[in-house]
Amino acid sequence: MNDKELLPFPILVVLTLALTLATFMQVLDTTIANVPIPSIAGNLGVTPTQGTWAITSFGVSNAIAMPLTGWLAKRFGEVRLFVFSTALFSLTSFACGMAPNFETLIFGRVIQGAVAAPMMPLSQSLLLANYPSDKKGLALAFWAMTATIGPIAGPLLGGYITDNFNWSWIFYINVPIGVLSSFLVWQLLEKRETQVSKFPIDYIGLSLLVLGVGALQILLDKGNDLDWFGSSTIITLTVIAFVGIVFFIIWELYDKNPVVDLKLFKDRNFTIGTIAISMGYAVFLGGGVIFPLWLQMQLGYSAFWAGFASAAVGIFAFLLSPVVGANMHRLNLRVVVTVSFLLFALSY
Repeated sequence: MNDKELLPFPILVVLTLALTLATFMQVLDTTIANVPIPSIAGNLGVTPTQGTWAITSFGVSNAIAMPLTGWLAKRFGEVRLFVFSTALFSLTSFACGMAPNFETLIFGRVIQGAVAAPMMPLSQSLLLANYPSDKKGLALAFWAMTATIGPIAGPLLGGYITDNFNWSWIFYINVPIGVLSSFLVWQLLEKRETQVSKFPIDYIGLSLLVLGVGALQILLDKGNDLDWFGSSTIITLTVIAFVGIVFFIIWELYDKNPVVDLKLFKDRNFTIGTIAISMGYAVFLGGGVIFPLWLQMQLGYSAFWAGFASAAVGIFAFLLSPVVGANMHRLNLRVVVTVSFLLFALSY
């Protein structure tokens, strides 16, 4: 798409708002559920440890669905996939809020995690596709600012809602945001759909991905509770994860239409960047789950004050995102990222 085809500025502003709203909603949902876990567990008659499955179930399905985003976008189009995912995310949020028991909540979170997977990468892709080349850094800055509001607002809202209302409202607040975002994006980009290619479905690769990544996610989450390799369940999950992932890699390398194109990892920068950001987010998101639980269960914090303490992690990210985004073309990004990771480690 060249600059002559770009949207007029007022429409571009509305599109930016619509896309970043979806990003905000997903990040908010990821962090807002961390604080009320003890209340959700107590209300639905399970232990706080079992209550963490409200987060685990979302993470497992999200991890499985995330690698499928590229394939789905090529098959159905980025605009259709984004609008469908955002609308269904809103619907499943409402279903989670209405859940009469813990099993229903977990089922809703599984669907919610799966449809959430394409939202963040596609919001970036659609945003960049509609900005002129010299403004793409600014577009990423807007996106990053919205993404970093979630870690600030999520714990605060989660704590406030839990202490003053019913926990169901942590899911209900997604509904108007998602409906507005999906409506605006469809209205603005319906006629600007990306090219669609009808690739055959790699059923074997997809099955191996679900098996391997699903087993890995569950064993990592439940390993501590089950005494790691002292548990036959963890040993079984380890074997399943290892066999599933190994066979998945082998199959995808030789299949003509892989569900995940592993040849991308031949690019050195892509491989290093993927490993680095995966490690960073593993620590960031893991701490986001553990910290508010620790504050409430061990130190006696209320849900609001646990959320208040957890919210501080996003303040500098929010303030610095537009500065970095506006100066990306001037900076050595390897230095910026390296210093950022070192400061991240020092803060922990």
